[in-house]
Amino acid sequence: MKFQPDRSDAQTIHGYGPGWIGVDGEKHTHSLIVGSGGLLQPWNCSRFEELTPAHFEHLATLETELIIFGSGNRNRFPNPAWLQPLMARRLGLETMDTAAACRTYNILAGEGRNVVAALILETGT
Repeated sequence: MKFQPDRSDAQTIHGYGPGWIGVDGEKHTHSLIVGSGGLLQPWNCSRFEELTPAHFEHLATLETELIIFGSGNRNRFPNPAWLQPLMARRLGLETMDTAAACRTYNILAGEGRNVVAALILETGT
């Protein structure tokens, strides 16, 4: 799916498909953390089953008001105990499949929200 470009100062996801996510004109072929303020870094998990509490501890260190969690090809929820670091910082986490997370991130970033998307890009599934 390809998105139409909108005018926004925020970093945007311009498209996604099997095995890739496009951010500001560049295709990425691995899981990512994307922030509306310019944050762009690999996220070291290629499948939902590889997630650990450390992944969510890292998300809790980010300066954001909301985290959109893209759980891969389908919607899956992380272990609630792993979300304690986020709750301690009063950070919201919304869970959805990665395609929906890409779309939701763009809407919120386009509204000027300080949002981060943690996106699992499953390959070979």
